[in-house]
Amino acid sequence: MNQEKLAKLQAQVRIGGKGTARRKKKVVHRTATADDKKLQSSLKKFAVNNIAGIEEVNMIKDDGTVIHFNNPKVQASLSANTFAITGHAETKQMTEMLPAILSQLGADSLSSLRKLAEQFPRQALESKAPKPEDIEEEDDDVPGMQCHMNKKKNDQNENLETATLC
Repeated sequence: MNQEKLAKLQAQVRIGGKGTARRKKKVVHRTATADDKKLQSSLKKFAVNNIAGIEEVNMIKDDGTVIHFNNPKVQASLSANTFAITGHAETKQMTEMLPAILSQLGADSLSSLRKLAEQFPRQALESKAPKPEDIEEEDDDVPGMQCHMNKKKNDQNENLETATLC
């Protein structure tokens, strides 16, 4: 393009003046503290009270993940049926929280945990099982211990296996 035409086009651009559109309002982005203040003022309308002594909160979702709050601030209003939990939240898998979370699981969560436990040994065996061509035959090995497997049924008709070493 010609330099003269380019200079002419730049001169024709008019910023401000008669007949131009007004400048739009500048958008101010709200911070998290502003949202927190607005939430706290809304909670004051419900007359919430702080509940002390809660060390952790675990929210178990349907997909098997857990929203974990460590030392949260818990507020409640029983008359308005409103509970507010604020603090740093972490999303974890149920398997990461297993020893501590067992007492908090309901019937639905226990059934999904059983399915997960059934799949886990299969995956471990498939990934760690040696292939037949990788196994070498040696006669110098120490013979293994013999064990007896006993199958019992408990109150819930589940098969339990116990092993006894001889």
